Amino acid sequence: MRYIHTHLNKEMPDREDITDLRLLRFDLVAVLTHEKGIPETVHIVHLLPYGKQNQFEIISSNLYSLKHNFREFIDNLEAEMDRARVIDMQDPREKAILISVSTAPKYILEEHMEELKELAESADLIVIDKIIQRVKQINPKYLLGEGKLRELIIKAMDMGATLLVFDQNLTPSQIRAIADMTELKVIDRSQLILDIFAKRAHTMDGKVQVELAQLRYMLPRLTGKGTAMSRLAGGIGGRGPGETKLELDRRRINKRIHHLENELEKLTMARIERKKRRKELSIPIVSIIGYTNAGKSTLLNALTKSSVFVEDKMFATLDTSSRRLKFPEEKELIITDTVGFIRDLPDDLVAAFKATLEELQDASLLIHLVDISNPQFENHIESVNRILNQLGLDIKPVILVFNKIDKLSSLEIKQICNRYNAIGISAIDKKTLIPLIDEIKNRLWEEKVTCNAPL
Repeated sequence: MRYIHTHLNKEMPDREDITDLRLLRFDLVAVLTHEKGIPETVHIVHLLPYGKQNQFEIISSNLYSLKHNFREFIDNLEAEMDRARVIDMQDPREKAILISVSTAPKYILEEHMEELKELAESADLIVIDKIIQRVKQINPKYLLGEGKLRELIIKAMDMGATLLVFDQNLTPSQIRAIADMTELKVIDRSQLILDIFAKRAHTMDGKVQVELAQLRYMLPRLTGKGTAMSRLAGGIGGRGPGETKLELDRRRINKRIHHLENELEKLTMARIERKKRRKELSIPIVSIIGYTNAGKSTLLNALTKSSVFVEDKMFATLDTSSRRLKFPEEKELIITDTVGFIRDLPDDLVAAFKATLEELQDASLLIHLVDISNPQFENHIESVNRILNQLGLDIKPVILVFNKIDKLSSLEIKQICNRYNAIGISAIDKKTLIPLIDEIKNRLWEEKVTCNAPL
């Protein structure tokens, strides 16, 4: 794409020309200057490969002596740009730039950015850059200043990004405003988590709950794009005086939400029946809870000799798994592995997964599993406790268990476990699970004996 225009006063290409060249992705911008109405000089501006000290180059020449093989020049330039990029442009995965804009202290922004990076990798994105912007005041329209946003978009296009991921939850108007400035896809943290959940859901319960959360998230963000979305749909036989495409989309989504809510109600009734059967058998339930990627599925597999899917990614397993654990004393219990928690879990997701999380109400005991090797484990404990409090589960008996002790020194483990009155284990080493199993037995059966003893 070439853009040719004139400057009436013999000016060189200005900032507006350079902005058009970069933002509109022209191959070249040519500025013609003239002398008494006769074209005289041409100034050709083109971008340079990413990483060069200068971001563009200007070639000036007399118009009549200009010898420029455009196709050969652009082919060579694009080949050089491809070599300068640090990512493989043939890789079909989305290339993302992660952005965090907040008034919070920088160390908090950096912690949140690392978590966003883990989420992006769990969603199978290629992270090509991370941008942290600490601001005095949040821009209500763009989150960050318009000039900074333009620079960010230009940088993203120079690096070959296809997606912008914001750590902050964007309002519908902010998504529209940012999307209007770029052809890149724009999503926020909630949308990224929803996408991960959609990939990981395999059971009917999980699929229904995820789709419901996605539709609830999408509904307020539906918008018409120019006049294309506002034309009357249907014509002859259309509803009433005419219904816009946007209204049709909203109506369909609302109808689908209503259908999914009915499906979820049926699945909840089936879950209640299963609960009744378990109560009749008087089998205690122990639920493993914790921050995502703490090792809950690995612990379930180790305790029950199961083969639940395990991967070192956030939300690697989404669907609730239940397994029986038998003891030599002819006692048994059911262990459940729940969906992982995370800070600022999207409200739509909490609402959709309420039925699943309500299963924790039936648990006789909660095992709060924490990844001791994660530098943010204290914040993770607080986030999980906050969610338990929201669900009214903070009165349940809890065993605090630190996992992945093989990654720390024995002295550090001892100090942290003593401070939190917790048990240290490594879910991949079954020998370390003996204290945990003993504690489970004590909590479930020995305490009951004490309570029922005659006064």
